[in-house]
Amino acid sequence: MTTIKMFGVRPEDYSYIDEWAEENNVKIDTTTEILNEETVELAKGYDGVSISQQIPLSEAVFRELQDYGIKQIAQRSAGYEFLDLELAKKYDLIISNVPSYSPRSIAEYTVMQALNLVRHTTAIERKTESFDFRWEPSILSRSIEDLTIAVVGVGRIGSEVAKIFKNGFNARVVAYDIQPNEALKNVVTYKDSLEEAVQEADIVTVHVPGDEANHYLFSDKVFGQFKPGAYFINCARGVVVDTPALLKYLDNKHIGGAALDTYEGEKGLFPSDQRGQQIEDATLLSLIRRPDVRVSPHIAFYTEAAVKNLIVDALDATLEVINTGDTQLRVN
Repeated sequence: MTTIKMFGVRPEDYSYIDEWAEENNVKIDTTTEILNEETVELAKGYDGVSISQQIPLSEAVFRELQDYGIKQIAQRSAGYEFLDLELAKKYDLIISNVPSYSPRSIAEYTVMQALNLVRHTTAIERKTESFDFRWEPSILSRSIEDLTIAVVGVGRIGSEVAKIFKNGFNARVVAYDIQPNEALKNVVTYKDSLEEAVQEADIVTVHVPGDEANHYLFSDKVFGQFKPGAYFINCARGVVVDTPALLKYLDNKHIGGAALDTYEGEKGLFPSDQRGQQIEDATLLSLIRRPDVRVSPHIAFYTEAAVKNLIVDALDATLEVINTGDTQLRVN
């Protein structure tokens, strides 16, 4: 019987793992541990490996997996930037990811955060908790219908965001993408540059990969082009945002607020239980404590549909490599 070792398994994964294993007649053993030099020996004797982590793998791990006869590593996320593809090639390992597991889930979370920012949810909740029930200008909001939304990156997720804002709220939606999606021509108005897109927007939301080309895409220069009082949402990757620059424009009130589901320094923190621990990252602490920023732990995708698709697609790719020597989800 084919056997697969899964690393980084969480409680919500088990039912989908068991269902897939039964349907495919595959034996799957799991561990909550991530794959590293200390745990790689747990993969010995298995035909395939699946992981869910952001922590890089050392060359020793690649070497050991090759020695065990394993031909692939299936990452259960879209992001795989932490994996050294050259080392994988050196040790004849196919790396796969799950490029699209629930775009709608992330899009819905993005829109939820936009509503939270525009409707001053944090301020209202804090006032209510202190029994201050007054209506006052600080919590007076605007209707989404009256706003302009800039969607930066209109791929699988960004296109869903644009459709929700346009079709669900009748908002005006502008977009910027290096490869405009012509299927959205009746939904968005494309702009020729990122700066042009953000200059018009009351809400700016970003949905681009966290690759080298997008590193600090949102910089001091770009934030300076924002419409005064605009809101910023990042449910993409932390590395696309120059966080000190964002803080600068939040401090001077040029940007009215932000919702950040990802953060450049999140590795080792999102997701983990840090209760009772000392957080050493002063920038993250500052973001969490700010009343004009909503921070969440890279959780926009976190729905039942997404969890199932991450498990199923990763295991399908693992089995495909075992049976055929390749997978359509390979990234190297």
